[in-house]
Amino acid sequence: MEEAKKAGNFIEEFVAEDLAPGGTYEGLQVHTRFPPEPNGYLHIGHCKALCIDFGTAEKFGGLCNLRMDDTNPAKEDTEYVDAIKEDIHWLGFDWGDRFFYGSDYFEETYQFAESLIRKGLAYVCELTPEEFKACRGDINQPAVSPWRDRPWEESLDLFRRMRAGEFPDGKYTLRAKIDLASGNFNLRDPVLYRIRHTEHHRQGTKWCIFPMYDFAHPIQDALEGITHSLCTLEYEEHRPLYNWVVDNIDLPHYKPRQIEFARLGINYTVMSKRKLRQLVEEHRVSGWDDPRMPTLCGLRRRGYTPASIKDFTQRIGVSKVDSTVDWALLESCLRDDLNQNAPRVMAVLHPVKLTITNYPEGQTELLDIENNPMNPEAGTRKVPFSRNLYIEAEDFLETPVPKYKRLYPNGPECRLKGAYVIRCTGCEKDESGNIREIFCTYDPQSRGGDPEDGRKIKGAAIQWTDQASAVDAEVRLYDSLFTDPDPDGPDKNFLDYLNPDSLIRLTGCKLEASMGRIPMPAKGTTAQGYQFLRNGYFCLDCNDARPDHLVFNRSVALRDSFRKKSG
Repeated sequence: MEEAKKAGNFIEEFVAEDLAPGGTYEGLQVHTRFPPEPNGYLHIGHCKALCIDFGTAEKFGGLCNLRMDDTNPAKEDTEYVDAIKEDIHWLGFDWGDRFFYGSDYFEETYQFAESLIRKGLAYVCELTPEEFKACRGDINQPAVSPWRDRPWEESLDLFRRMRAGEFPDGKYTLRAKIDLASGNFNLRDPVLYRIRHTEHHRQGTKWCIFPMYDFAHPIQDALEGITHSLCTLEYEEHRPLYNWVVDNIDLPHYKPRQIEFARLGINYTVMSKRKLRQLVEEHRVSGWDDPRMPTLCGLRRRGYTPASIKDFTQRIGVSKVDSTVDWALLESCLRDDLNQNAPRVMAVLHPVKLTITNYPEGQTELLDIENNPMNPEAGTRKVPFSRNLYIEAEDFLETPVPKYKRLYPNGPECRLKGAYVIRCTGCEKDESGNIREIFCTYDPQSRGGDPEDGRKIKGAAIQWTDQASAVDAEVRLYDSLFTDPDPDGPDKNFLDYLNPDSLIRLTGCKLEASMGRIPMPAKGTTAQGYQFLRNGYFCLDCNDARPDHLVFNRSVALRDSFRKKSG
């Protein structure tokens, strides 16, 4: 097929080989699955697997199932199920009517376990977890299993009584009978079922025995007709067990093929759902959707776009070698997207008053300013301009430092962005010596920022807002949640590296009048991104913003300032 000829990464090459004439799946439709465990929210690390699973099926004209791996009831919840579905749809993928739960297959999985017992390929074991570990052996010493030769009839009876709830947690396990001397310890009679008296989020208390992932997963793939089971590299050593399971059950379809790829690691964050949950439960962050979290809902609230995240997964590629990607690459993908698509607006985060003394009092004019110079089709907008403005406090120094090219008394001319050329004449201070007001004159013949006589302006271009029409806003400046690039490294407590400056709240910020008319985003949605000139890219906070209280989150700085700070 034509798609096979365009195969790119090694996974696509394997799939193309399987579909080619004489291949394992010649004439079949590619069928993959994305099987997250609903014990937390999806994070950026899941995006690689998600894009590979759905993207591979899409490339070859196939199907991709969404299956909740809910065979471990301890931490699973419908809250996470709903969040996972929402995140996947947000990224632009869809599973159609192919949505399943691993628990949908509990009965079939149990029956396959009974069939293995009858075949003499599984037995009930009485070793405690401590005894099991002690009997596992080492590379030179085979494992020991005193219950391995238990008659299958006895194992079947005990297994049925396990299901009936006769025994407490840990009393028995069901183990596969494979090879106690195998160099791959996953084949040393692994546990297939354990007793756990706990309520399941869907099954309630119907079941008190639960299959292990290594047993349930290949069965689920086989029952759904999956052709290619794509998973991360830590499952490579489990592949012989995966194959053993599908080789020894009566398959309703063909045998699935497991292919492994390197998982995604990113610096300056943690990817463990357990540790992310700890951050939430200990109130180190405001919730799973805190904009500092690597969760998709957190990234969405911060202003990341589906396009930027997909671009990120494309750039990092698919390999068989684990590596750590710099968070700065994800930020770069967002900048590239927003640079093309985000409207530009005037915003002053640390405002100080500026008065143009020779501008007519009581006059206001509307200036045409480009919405996005990268996209001429975005047009222009009308921005009020008057004698009284706000500018950034950092754009003025009473006593300039060398090479300072902004405003200072009797200094160089500067441009007000999209407006006029001005020159500072002085300032006024309050009782504490802080700058209260800056005074300037303007050139009436320089509307648009360029003098009619063609003289060169050596000073900087300065953003501004009109005092009379500016709208107030709270602005939240987000940075990396951790100060260490590897907070989860060996012998480290990740909590010791929390960044105390990961969130800075600014109040009393002044935005141009048009920002008071933008629509409020619904909770959990992607808000429109804006470039606050010279400050970065921002979006309305979908949780906290109200028409009478604008709250903007910084999605990403214009430059990679955090990496410069941390070296």
